Amino acid sequence: MTRQPVRQKKEKKEYHGFQAVIRDPQVIIAVVLVIAALCAIFVPVGDRGDNPTNLKFGLDLDGGSWIQLEFQADTVTIAPPASAAELNAIINSLHDSLDCTVKYLDGNKIEVDKKLSEDDLKAAFAKAGATYITKAAGVGSETADVIKRTLESKVNSMGTSDVKVNIISDMSGISQYVRVELAGVDINEAQEILGNQGLFEIRIETTNGETEHVLYGDTVVSVQPASQSKNVWGVGFTLNEDGAVAFQQMAIATGATTNWNAHNINMYLDGEEIFSAPLAEDLAKSLKKNPVYTMTASTGAGDEGKEKAKELEIHLRAGALPVEVQIAGVGSTSAALGDYFKVICIIAAIAALAAVAVLVYVRYRALSIVLPMILTNISEIVILLGIAVFIQQLDLAAIAALIAVLGTGIDQLVIITDEVVHEGVVPGKQLYLKRLKRALIIIITSAATVIIAMLPLILMDLSTLKGFAIVNILGILIGVIITRPAYGKIIMEIMANKKTK
Repeated sequence: MTRQPVRQKKEKKEYHGFQAVIRDPQVIIAVVLVIAALCAIFVPVGDRGDNPTNLKFGLDLDGGSWIQLEFQADTVTIAPPASAAELNAIINSLHDSLDCTVKYLDGNKIEVDKKLSEDDLKAAFAKAGATYITKAAGVGSETADVIKRTLESKVNSMGTSDVKVNIISDMSGISQYVRVELAGVDINEAQEILGNQGLFEIRIETTNGETEHVLYGDTVVSVQPASQSKNVWGVGFTLNEDGAVAFQQMAIATGATTNWNAHNINMYLDGEEIFSAPLAEDLAKSLKKNPVYTMTASTGAGDEGKEKAKELEIHLRAGALPVEVQIAGVGSTSAALGDYFKVICIIAAIAALAAVAVLVYVRYRALSIVLPMILTNISEIVILLGIAVFIQQLDLAAIAALIAVLGTGIDQLVIITDEVVHEGVVPGKQLYLKRLKRALIIIITSAATVIIAMLPLILMDLSTLKGFAIVNILGILIGVIITRPAYGKIIMEIMANKKTK
């Protein structure tokens, strides 16, 4: 009987120095993200014009215009109604006496989508049996959100890129303004695009030039692109159930289904006629029997018909704002000034990075610490820019946030370095990891406080301040999750058994 040889367990090979760094999972993740970010920034995707990168710049850096629109509506505070039935009675009475849409918001607030004097409001509310307390200019959050989405649809349908639409609200949630920023669009074009926003309505002619209301734009659920059929341009659109039934009933009531040439279908934007034409014979006959959900508004032949069709398409897509708006302010940045700002931002970023490098070197007197710090900081900014390609325009506020991230990033790297390098020496691995963990806990706590401080700027939707907050929070998260732990591992390997001066 022979004795079996005992197999020796193969010891796991330990790596040190540069080999350990390039094999560390956290370092690998950071490097992969940097490469992915560089690809996102520089690899050409679609038509990016003269821009050498895929980064999107706001009107501060690319030139463009902004317009601030004021909602022509009021939110009225009343004494709380005794019951739901009493509230419904108040709403119905106000709707009839004010001849506008009246909406209950919450508690004791009612939205009136029409700008009226305080005396008129008091009289209407007294007639409705409600105790008027005060009014505030603006609309509720639901109406403001509809306006925001409508304006975005309007501008996007024009083919305009790099658009920001921000609702400006107070602490109570009442929104009085919406600010629209259009990069690369001059002030005249911006006013032409947004200045005519308003209520879209379809009416039908009756007799003696009179018209009857049929429906508003909120019943238009989809719009087809302007197209040509048999040399005639037109726009197809689809109505929802309420819109289709209302259209059929009014067509029958006015006699348009039997004498269609005498009853034009008119479309209006803010009371101004933008389209007028009789029903097609086959459509009129169909309406006698059933509601028709999809129909086409014909605008004529040739280039003129084509242009009218494109304009009508825009109005059908985004003409139905819940309330009227007025231009409250406008401004613009020229393309030349935007290019100047870009140069200044680049110089500021380089100067900030150089200043940080000098101060860190003065503190530690060791390039083996300074270089990893600076490279870590740069990688953090690159990753952040790669993410910004997909979610955020870069304006002056966003650039300021990038520089702030650079500064806070160095602060946190200094915390790690001071915590783990004791008396100029990196301790043993176990003690080092313990100290690194303690440093990361300090950094995470600090980062959490900054994120909490930035959240109100995002939730309140304060235009450019929102971009500042988003970039700041993203930079903090990238640092805490990716670059700080990777830097800790790099320093451990590079500084192992070395003393700083």
